[in-house]
This record gives sequence, structure tokens and C-alpha cells, in this order.
Amino acid sequence: MTVAFKIHAGDNVATLLADAAPGCRIELRGEAGGVLPVNERVALGHKVAIAAIETGAQVVKFGIPIGSATAPIAPGDWVHLHNCASGFDERSGGFDVVTGAGKDVAYD
Repeated sequence: MTVAFKIHAGDNVATLLADAAPGCRIELRGEAGGVLPVNERVALGHKVAIAAIETGAQVVKFGIPIGSATAPIAPGDWVHLHNCASGFDERSGGFDVVTGAGKDVAYD
């Protein structure tokens, strides 16, 4: 079983402390308890939804909104650039979902 940490009581995401594969169950620690199945591959350090997040709703980590959902996010889904727009960087939709590199910047 993989572990994920919920930092603040108001968070709707938790951070994985190890890689998780689809169908893997994660144990929630920190400001949460319980077990949640993961719906897709999620890497160490990435966020997984621990509650349903509707399109346009805030994604909350550290007890503060860090972005908003650009698509419906189910509990157990990976929360990243493909379904969350950053509240801190308006270019978040222009980053490569795997590498995080800006698609609008040429790297030589």
C-alpha cells in the first residue's frame, strides 16, 4: 500500500510519498485517515484528489487554493497540468504534462 499525506484539514488533494499504479490503494495520513484507490499512475510527490472536484472548483493544498479544476476530477485521480490550472502561473495550460517544460519557450 502506498502512502499519501494530506497537509491541511481543508485540502482536497494529498501528496504521494511513493509511486502509485492504477488500482493501488493509498493510505491517507496527516490531516486525514482512511484508504483510497488510485485511478491512474501517479508519481511520487504528485497530487491525488481525495474528494470530487468539479470543473471550475478550487484545488486546495496547504489549506489554500493553488488552482482550479479544468475538468471534473474524481477521488483517486492524478491532479496535474492536464486537469488543473495554476492559480500562480497563467501559463500552466502551456506546460508539458510530463516534464513541466513550457511549450511556449524554445529550449536548445
